[in-house]
Amino acid sequence: MKYLFSMILFLIAISCSEEKIKPLVDNNTLQSEIPSHESWNSQITFTTEGRIKAVLFSNHLKKYELQKVTQLEIVKINFYDSDQKISSTLTSKRGKVDDITMDMYAIDSVVAVNDSGTVLTTTELKWRNSDGKILTDKFVSIKSPKEIIEGYGLESDQSLHNYMIFNVTYSSTITNKK
Repeated sequence: MKYLFSMILFLIAISCSEEKIKPLVDNNTLQSEIPSHESWNSQITFTTEGRIKAVLFSNHLKKYELQKVTQLEIVKINFYDSDQKISSTLTSKRGKVDDITMDMYAIDSVVAVNDSGTVLTTTELKWRNSDGKILTDKFVSIKSPKEIIEGYGLESDQSLHNYMIFNVTYSSTITNKK
């Protein structure tokens, strides 16, 4: 019994004098923001003075409060004209919305089609909410019933009726053969 008591005192003394091991903490996880809101099959409506400018659909939406940005996966956006009819539709694999300006960025496999059959393809573009302009400095291809134009840099209205490619690398007129 005397030895057992001595052994217990010895173990207590050793455990009190040993340096404690601190758990490892991943500081990167603490510094990166987690979404404040997350939803699936979401819809965001962009309006001005009660009139619909665009309606965005996303399979997965993640809103980050500190960064003031909403991340999107599998994106579709319908743009509306002054008569409140869909004038063009844009799709992309990913996107984001600047929650302050409400500007939308489409990223990866971007395709926009208007009501006249004009098709725009690119890797990335921006829709500016303030004036409804579509902008990019990336390579673009536009195919309409009348022409095919390719190049770098684009500015267009959201309906793809009035567009300008800044550095044209290819241009061809389509003639109807009857």
